[in-house]
Amino acid sequence: MQDTKKDDIAVRIGTRGSPLALAQAHEVKDRLLCAHKNLSDDAVEIIVMSTQGDRILDRALSDIGGKGLFTEEIEEALIKGHIDIAVHSLKDMPTSLPEGLELACYLEREDVRDAFISAKAAALKDLPAGAHIGTASLRRQAQTLALRPDVTVSTFRGNVQSRLKKLDENIVDATYLAMAGLNRLGLKDDRIHPIEVDEFLPA
Repeated sequence: MQDTKKDDIAVRIGTRGSPLALAQAHEVKDRLLCAHKNLSDDAVEIIVMSTQGDRILDRALSDIGGKGLFTEEIEEALIKGHIDIAVHSLKDMPTSLPEGLELACYLEREDVRDAFISAKAAALKDLPAGAHIGTASLRRQAQTLALRPDVTVSTFRGNVQSRLKKLDENIVDATYLAMAGLNRLGLKDDRIHPIEVDEFLPA
């Protein structure tokens, strides 16, 4: 099969390069192809981009600029016409968009719940005093300490796979992940314990 020429590309989708971001971009691509039968698979290109939030992993987001760190480079590419669509997780987006951009559409919401991830306990309440929980989310940190002021909470960043790897290495005793991301990646693991929304407020 011949390579697709640039002139043959009808839609360019910009996304981060994590497995979850790519899964979401491919879902958007599949929806476009389903809705527009005249488009071939090769006509919709996924362009992977690196953001500052992906590159700086040793500091809390609140210390280095907030949520826009995951979207700024991609939005700049959109404004400059290098891509036609940007695909983000809504939780990563700042409340105000740059001039000239709009939130055009969004997919149906997945499972809204957070998941407690640990091999040592099935729930936060079952961890021993002094247990170490890793999460970069201020929302999750606040709720964790409100429910269990006797545990230690520290900043813990990275994509889904890297956080699970850190859990394997016993860097922390537990962490949290969004059930939506786990479902989109098709991950099944005995350490995944969904938390009901009346127990732990999701994003």
